[in-house]
Amino acid sequence: MTTTESIDRTVYAHEHAPRLPLAEHLPEFYRAMIRLETAAAKDIDPTLYHLIKLRASQINRCAFCIDMHSKDALAEGESVERIVQLAAWEESRHFYTERELAAFALTEAVTVLTDGFVPDEVYARAAEHFDETELARVIAAIVTINAWNRIGVTTRMTPGHYTPKSAS
Repeated sequence: MTTTESIDRTVYAHEHAPRLPLAEHLPEFYRAMIRLETAAAKDIDPTLYHLIKLRASQINRCAFCIDMHSKDALAEGESVERIVQLAAWEESRHFYTERELAAFALTEAVTVLTDGFVPDEVYARAAEHFDETELARVIAAIVTINAWNRIGVTTRMTPGHYTPKSAS
């Protein structure tokens, strides 16, 4: 070995095993979740959909979904910069459209439910940027990813192994 060569001796933490393969134990439920996902994704802007799913997953700390939706967004052409800044979207507003910002605020309100409800001003802001059908799609996207996040964090789905369909 020459002096310019180095040996990578990085030792990463042990990868945890999933707790429960939910799809194997409840295939009918899992297929229903897939149908719910398909219905929620229908006719919604894919860029917005990926960002909603990623933001909710960040809030819920679902590592599997963060991995999946980051990769999906990148595969669909989203910029690394917008994905990285999403965790701090309120301070990084200039990376997003007003419509996206309204969707992020609604995503956070529905995901966290701090006050036990979605504040009127958050809902009204979203309603200014989306017609009723579009708003229903945004709400469906938020609800669906929150359900997936609960599955992911409870069953401890392991991140890092997902490959987007469009990147295969």
